[in-house]
Amino acid sequence: MKILIIGYGNPSRRDDGVGLAVVNGLRRRLGLPFLQDNDDGFADLGHDVDTLFVQQMMPELAETLACYDVVYFVDAHVGVYPELIRRTPLMPDPERAVVSHHVKPGELLDIARRLYGRAPAAELISIRGFDFNFGEQLSPSTAKAVAQVVDELWQRMQG
Repeated sequence: MKILIIGYGNPSRRDDGVGLAVVNGLRRRLGLPFLQDNDDGFADLGHDVDTLFVQQMMPELAETLACYDVVYFVDAHVGVYPELIRRTPLMPDPERAVVSHHVKPGELLDIARRLYGRAPAAELISIRGFDFNFGEQLSPSTAKAVAQVVDELWQRMQG
């Protein structure tokens, strides 16, 4: 089974960097170097478990998604959900994002299904952010949730 973890957000806005923090936590466990500022992970693709980090979802990601059996999307939320960590199964969804220069995960799955004939099973993991000011360090509560998500994803990949 081929698994892809896509973290997304803005790591220069503290807790909005949870996607990169989860990806790098998994990369450490996989024995891969951390992704740095201008590295998205595309050069490392081709393993049973792959990781990517992007600032926003773009339609071009649909081709990559179609190559995987399972995809986990990881992003921050601003307290719109009561849970510190919210896990939402995703299905292909043709509903377009309000902002035209990026797409939602469900929309990417729909594009993959329509253009490439398949969409992977997918889940959105949304971690509560508390501080979105400029900076790169996660707030303590968010950092704790990142560690929990890395542990959970690692366990899923092992079993």
